[in-house]
Amino acid sequence: MEIRINKEIKNYHESLFFGLSARQFICSVAAVGAAVGVYFGLKDIVGKEIVSWLCIVCALPLAAAGFFKYNGMQLEEFIIAFIRSEFIYAGVRTFKSENILYNIYKEVLQMLKNQKRTPTQLFGKKEKRIIPKNVQQSIPIKRIYRDGIMQCGQYFSKTWRFSDINYAVASDDDQLEMFLAHSAILNGLPTDAFAKITIYNKQLNRNVFEQFITPTDKADKNSITYAKELKALLSDKMADSNNIVHEKYITISSEKKNIEEARTFFARVGNDLTVDFGKISSHITELNYKERLRIFYDFFRGNDGGIFNFDLKKAMAVGADFKDYICPDSMEFKSDYIKIGDRFARVIFLKEYPSFLKDSMISELTDFSCSMMLSVDIQPIPTDDAVKEVQKKLLAVETDITKWQQKQNMNNNFSATVPYELEQMRKEIKEFLDDLTTRDQRMMFVTVTILHIADSLDALNNDTETILSIGRKHLCNFAVLKYQQEDGINTVLPYGLINIRAIRTMTTESTAVLMPYKTQEIIDNDGIYYGINAISHNLLMCNRKLLLNGNGFVLGVSGSGKSFASKMEIAMSALFTNDDIIIVDPEREYAPLISNLGGESITLSASSNNHINAMDINNDFNIEDNPISIKSEFLISLFDQLLKTGDARNSGGVGAKEMSII
Repeated sequence: MEIRINKEIKNYHESLFFGLSARQFICSVAAVGAAVGVYFGLKDIVGKEIVSWLCIVCALPLAAAGFFKYNGMQLEEFIIAFIRSEFIYAGVRTFKSENILYNIYKEVLQMLKNQKRTPTQLFGKKEKRIIPKNVQQSIPIKRIYRDGIMQCGQYFSKTWRFSDINYAVASDDDQLEMFLAHSAILNGLPTDAFAKITIYNKQLNRNVFEQFITPTDKADKNSITYAKELKALLSDKMADSNNIVHEKYITISSEKKNIEEARTFFARVGNDLTVDFGKISSHITELNYKERLRIFYDFFRGNDGGIFNFDLKKAMAVGADFKDYICPDSMEFKSDYIKIGDRFARVIFLKEYPSFLKDSMISELTDFSCSMMLSVDIQPIPTDDAVKEVQKKLLAVETDITKWQQKQNMNNNFSATVPYELEQMRKEIKEFLDDLTTRDQRMMFVTVTILHIADSLDALNNDTETILSIGRKHLCNFAVLKYQQEDGINTVLPYGLINIRAIRTMTTESTAVLMPYKTQEIIDNDGIYYGINAISHNLLMCNRKLLLNGNGFVLGVSGSGKSFASKMEIAMSALFTNDDIIIVDPEREYAPLISNLGGESITLSASSNNHINAMDINNDFNIEDNPISIKSEFLISLFDQLLKTGDARNSGGVGAKEMSII
């Protein structure tokens, strides 16, 4: 599916003089004024040649301030970002643990000793802005709550995990229906908050396959042989896949006065999200504090993190900071990359959009085999405010066109056509306004950022080039976030923050084309291997005992491998689980396998030594009805099937006479 992307209208400003915007005109006048002042003030002191160079030096920064723009930043913002990145925030930040209770008690005693502030005033004081000196201070989380709400500054945020759906393999009609449903989800986002859709590419946890190393409680030769063969088979299958799983989250963040107000807000938003995601058969789950911290723990610690054991109650009792449990050993922010421990990371963002974009771009980016986190930040704008803003832009374009036409008329050029740029901008703004007013679209500010990690700087550069090439394939221009890597990482991670200015104005339809869905993975704990996912090429590890209805059957044409699939499931169940396995085998096809697995085969036939007594009643028969009556009904149905013939005119079966005998 290919969707048209609207042009950016946010950056258009009405020209005041000589085609300049208000900022450009003011900066130009200031540059000229500075040059004139320097010239007349110093020409008699240093000479005309030197004062000429001084005029250029003084005027150039002021003139550049009106025209300079880099990654959404004006000149003064760029200078501040450069100074922060290269000087103020530069250097290695190491792990430094502090006891929170000790620091609080120390500060309280110091304040009481100096009699400057009461304890009540102490806890209500405004926090100072600090320059991060250690990795704990680099994490912007201020407070966490047991229900999963986090506070970063004045913003409260909450995260939900949503399951993937089989979008890539759906038909065109089904994809269109899913696309419209996803658009409805975006339209339903609250306007007093912003949303972050995060796709976390992480290496597949090999603990899922540890059960295939040795049998559970079997030690005979055949069991070990089967286990080794199955392990080799799964290893070959895993080698053909990228071993990447996609965890998908949506984080809602809003500025609230206190936690009570935030809880009420998130309860309402959670109910709406559950209903909206349910319409596309995506299951949404609310994350508690431990599950949210686990995301940051996995990202910062990587594959060497081990088991995440964190209990908020125990940490509070000893005064431990929760950041100690999730932060890396060290962090160092460079101009275009980040060093996290022994690994390297980089933040890139989507700088320029094409005129048309396919819905497969996000899935192709996340298919790249590397540890990656992709975030789509969405800030919905109220429709009334959006319409007013677009109407102002349209009025500005119309004003510029009128000024241009008046200028041409003054030059007696009455047949001149409107410049192409102005005509196109007017057309784009009118279409944008029609989308808002007639097509039930909403205006949204969108930011797409990617954070990827590698083990070395060379590998990081290669991965960056690969991601940029994937973007160029879709005519999208991705760029490295220069001098804003720290702001970028805080934007990508699901803290609920947007700290960069690379914002794009889009409609609901244009935003919905950034589809986070691809294919549903089945990787259950204690699952059994059933095959390969045709889209992601990951193993299908299903535990049918976790399903509401765990029954199943195998279908296929002759020679398609039905018997082999059944024998594979039997072998894995026998070797790696404690399940009881009963096989009804009319063709005597499974006897060798059962014998090798240490099972027992029982032959039932007219000439065999083993028989089933159909009239036997178990002593443990526990039911309210009469067991003799129930057994009689069973015998009637049994004899009715045995006595029937193939002749429709003389069907046989149990008649009244035979029934009375039974």
